[in-house]
Formats: sequence, C-alpha cells, structure tokens
Amino acid sequence: MEEEAGVLKEGFLVKRGHVVRNWKVRWFVLLQDKLLYYKIEGGKKEPSPKGRILLDGCTITCPCLEYENRPLLIKLKTKTNTDYFLECCSREERDSWALDITGAIHAGHPVQVQELHRMKNSFKLLENISLHNIVERMYDSSTGIKLTRNLDQGNRYKETFTGSALVDWLISNTFAVSRFEAVTLASMLMDENFLRPVGVRSTEATRSSDPSEQFLDDSTALYMFAESSKKSTSSKEEVHFNISELSGTIVKQGFLVKQGHKRKNWKVRKFVLRADPAFLHYYDPTKEDNKPVGGFSLRGCLVSALEDNGVPAGVKGNVQGNLFKIITKNDIHYYIQASSKAERVQWIEAIKPLT
Repeated sequence: MEEEAGVLKEGFLVKRGHVVRNWKVRWFVLLQDKLLYYKIEGGKKEPSPKGRILLDGCTITCPCLEYENRPLLIKLKTKTNTDYFLECCSREERDSWALDITGAIHAGHPVQVQELHRMKNSFKLLENISLHNIVERMYDSSTGIKLTRNLDQGNRYKETFTGSALVDWLISNTFAVSRFEAVTLASMLMDENFLRPVGVRSTEATRSSDPSEQFLDDSTALYMFAESSKKSTSSKEEVHFNISELSGTIVKQGFLVKQGHKRKNWKVRKFVLRADPAFLHYYDPTKEDNKPVGGFSLRGCLVSALEDNGVPAGVKGNVQGNLFKIITKNDIHYYIQASSKAERVQWIEAIKPLT
C-alpha cells in the first residue's frame, strides 16, 4: 500500500475537479513524496486512492484568493503545470496543511524547511511602504478585498471583512510575507484611521494594552473602511435561519460525516458549534453560498459516544467507527462520525457544556 511510507497528516479537504469544475469532499493523506486522496462511501474511506498529487517540483500558494467565495484555499501546481485547489474548513487548518505540505515538498532541503519555520513569525516590513497605496489597492473592484455582510451579536453589518481575510489579502498581494507581519501592517492601517473595528469582538480587542493584540487575525472579528456606513439590521432579508442563532461565538468547527434522516446515507458536512446562543449548524462544503443546510439548538440535548464494536441500532452503512450521537429535546437523533477517537472526544467535550 502507498501509505506504508509513513503518514505525515490526514483529514478532509474539499477539492476542485479537473474535468467538471465542481467541488467534492475527499479524504487526503500526506506522505513524504505525494498527497493521496480517497472517496468516502457509506461513511467509510475506500481502500484505494481516487488520485494522487506528486509533490516533487510542486509549488504551493497559500493564501490563494482566486475564488472569492472560497477564502480558505490552498493551490498546488505540479511540475507538469496541473493546478489543484484544496479548501480547508478554517484558517488554522489551512495554514497547518500548507506548512506540512511545504515541508514535504522541501523535505530533501532541511535549510529551506528551517527558513519556512523562521518566516512564519518573521517581521520585516517592506521599505518605504505606503499605507495610502495599500488602501487604494484594497478598494480595487477586481483585485481588492472582498466586502461582505456579516453578523455579530445579532446585528448585521454591510461592507465588512474579517481580520483573517485582511491578513490573507495582505500576504497574497505581497505586502507582507508572514501572518505576524500582516497583523502588524493591519494594526498600522487601523491606527492611521484607514480601518475601524466593527462589532463586539474586534472593538474589545482595541482596548488591549498590548499593541500586537489590538488587531485580530480571526474569522469572527469584523472590520470595515473608516468612512463606511455603520450597521444595518433588517428582519426582511431572506434567511433560512434566525439571525440570532447564527450570531453566537464560534467554539469549534470542522469536517464530520453525518447520517441523513431520510435516505440514511452518509455525507461529509462542515459543522460549526456556537455558544451564546448554543447551536450546532452544518453546511454543505461543496456549495459556495455558505448557508447552513441544517442545525439545532443544543439546549436540553444529550450527546454520547457510540461503541465501535459493531454497528449500533439506528445506524446504516459500513461505517468505520468513531461515532457519536446527539439527541435533541424534541427526540431527533443525529448520528455523526469523527475521523478519530481523539476528535470524537474533543467534539463531545465541546458540546456537553452547551447542553
């Protein structure tokens, strides 16, 4: 088997197809010289890989901002000029995958690997940098930072961007070479009143006595251009879920496999756990609209691990273990599969205090 060489990292990623440019969730396994990906059928990884990406001669782009509605992309270009676009579920996961893949690409060059780790926390701003020039580039309609509507504590804000989105944009446009450097640059833009914080989380951060903590490289911290309008709240906008249930603080997020209620088939979903109010929502990671396809309040729920020896009652398919069950106060049963026992424990421990 190809995996006998030693697994460096594995997990779910969303991959763009080569022929039909749709997006599919695959299980990826990083080895020293290649990246394998597998289909998941019936809650179980297929024994043979669907495909492989040879890392020798590969170049990696992270962050990759070629798809506006997919800000968490990694782009790999092989030495045969084949492009692979891989999407992660969070900024932290994306950066972790990018670092490990880059390490595998340069595995035969230890000096380059050491330089990569050094640059991760480096600080050397470009000489004669113009903040006005950066802001002008941010405003550009085609290559500037994407402005979106976001929720914070039940309030809907127009024309905002997240802290992590700005950091990604600054790196992608070569204004900074590391996240630490980009955060420093973003703080300078805020100090010079080009940007301002929006919402509770980013506003509270500005009160920190440590200047390095006043701008948040976070997907829940909101910012906008200083002259932009303030918040806009509306009950007339078409949403599938109550705004309040989507405005809680994100506690945990990640890819899990969920059994459907009607067809009992298993599909990979991106789960987002929120507190205040306590809700668990799940999204179809192959879609670009970033709207939940389901979710429920955690108040009064019961959550427990299911035994791995045999298939529990209520579960269909040849699943590979690491299952847990959530029973809502309305007696709706959700069967969910984690990728490992450790991940299952982490999810259960994160959910229990919110029930």
